[in-house]
Amino acid sequence: MKVLATTVGEFQENTYLVIDETTRRAVVVDPGAEPDRVVAWIRASGATLDAVWLTHAHLDHVGAVAGVTREWPVPVHMHPADRPMLERAPQAAAMYGVPFEAPPAPDRELAEGDTLSVGGLTFEVMHLPGHAPGHVVFHGNGVVLGGDVLFAGSIGRTDLPFADPRAMEDSLARLCELDDALVVYPGHGPATTIGRERTSNPFLLAAVRPARH
Repeated sequence: MKVLATTVGEFQENTYLVIDETTRRAVVVDPGAEPDRVVAWIRASGATLDAVWLTHAHLDHVGAVAGVTREWPVPVHMHPADRPMLERAPQAAAMYGVPFEAPPAPDRELAEGDTLSVGGLTFEVMHLPGHAPGHVVFHGNGVVLGGDVLFAGSIGRTDLPFADPRAMEDSLARLCELDDALVVYPGHGPATTIGRERTSNPFLLAAVRPARH
């Protein structure tokens, strides 16, 4: 497996291309902005694109979906709880003054425990709300494609519309149960590991600290 990354847009969002090196099939995760550049980047990989997987529908994670699916008519996967955010993404982009093309409606709904495949690779869907109601991560093959739940030394914001701080605490606690060696590819910033964050990230330490009575 190969995971390629490119950082796009005003919000410096990480878009990922996951490639099964045996079959050369690929999926793009969170194509967030600069659609022409993202399309050229995918084409340069030499892989065949099978799908778009979305961790959530904030504007900086969906801004290149329309451009990608215009080039390759592949299905878009998203959790249905994020439909309200997807629908308001053009309005949010206008508020920030950033260029944005409204993405198409998703073709397939994701749910906790779903299994997705690309070539010979399989990933499990974990529904981890908090930053967004329909936020998911894709877990498998030694990695977590984590969107905006967990960053190196930090976590996704919970002061945005539709966010839920209590749900985020529960989601972080679930991530802490995963294997320490798993590499986390976040929506912003550098890659990290579950073990590194579990032992040093103050937000994870707070999420798993036993309650005092």
